[in-house]
Amino acid sequence: MHTFAVARAVHGIEPLVATEIRRSRLGVVRGVRHREVWFEAAPGADLTGLRTADDVLLAAAVVDGIGHGRSALRRLALAARSVDLGGLTGSGVEVSASFVGRRNYTRFEIEDAVGAELARPLRLPYHSRRDGARPPREAMSWRVTIEGDRALIALRLAERPLHRRAYKTDSIRGTLHPPVAAAMAALARLGGAGTVLDPCCGAGTTLIEARALAPGARLLGFDHDPAALRAATANARAGGDSGASGGAAAFGWGVADGGRIPVAGGSVDRVLVNPPWGRQVPPRGLLARDLGPLWREVRRVLTGDGLAVALVHDGIPRGFALEEAVRVSLSGRHPVIAVLRKEAGRVRR
Repeated sequence: MHTFAVARAVHGIEPLVATEIRRSRLGVVRGVRHREVWFEAAPGADLTGLRTADDVLLAAAVVDGIGHGRSALRRLALAARSVDLGGLTGSGVEVSASFVGRRNYTRFEIEDAVGAELARPLRLPYHSRRDGARPPREAMSWRVTIEGDRALIALRLAERPLHRRAYKTDSIRGTLHPPVAAAMAALARLGGAGTVLDPCCGAGTTLIEARALAPGARLLGFDHDPAALRAATANARAGGDSGASGGAAAFGWGVADGGRIPVAGGSVDRVLVNPPWGRQVPPRGLLARDLGPLWREVRRVLTGDGLAVALVHDGIPRGFALEEAVRVSLSGRHPVIAVLRKEAGRVRR
């Protein structure tokens, strides 16, 4: 018997989530919506291992005919009242709602309409999010999403969203969203890669996510900020890095300027990089004026058939050919995950 499940994702990487579900044999994909992948989960599949998904939910109801008028709230409440809640227990109920496009009702009205109906038969308190209230962490977590005239009511499978990685014990400003880092690693085609480099590694997220796909690789992370390296080291350790080598991924961390990477030319198979772009983390050192030195260094260290996967905000860097581009939505911006290969010939400095 299959279970109807929904993977939530950063907008833009939904196809990558669908690919991960198929390749991992977690289920059969049935549809892709805004920030969602709907699929039938395979029996016994551990859905909490999805790395490119923000969250994974078990669908309780799909409701058609949800219009833009306020009558939709009653329709949602009736649907919530009919949800089979058998076997569910908890200390309370909380609901988070979102919708695409304009509606004549708010997310809080959706949450309250559905939450009250879910909590009543369970005889549990409903914790509203109105006025900035935060539900207790132990509350049973439900989601309502609406796109077009179809709504989904679903229950979170895990205790917390999948994007809140257990290894992320330390953080820094501008740290990369883990599912986006996982998407970058997936696009890098890491199978067989010997050395993977992040020259602006921050808290180490890209390399820690890469380890799942490159278990035998040498993973090198450099950053201008010593505090970032301390965070990266702590996170890698929390993620299970024992410093082992020979068959297990080995991390190497060091303080270095992105414009002068301390690695031999032509020695790196893959580069994963989220360059500093000024909004949260201003470029420093040799990158303070522009990112040209970084891209020249990336070209220098890559092997002839190497790939760079970068989160870029200002177009494709000079000296690279674009193999694939995935536009994503992050913090109100729309950068591109670019898969880059070196162009032949010298690049003018």
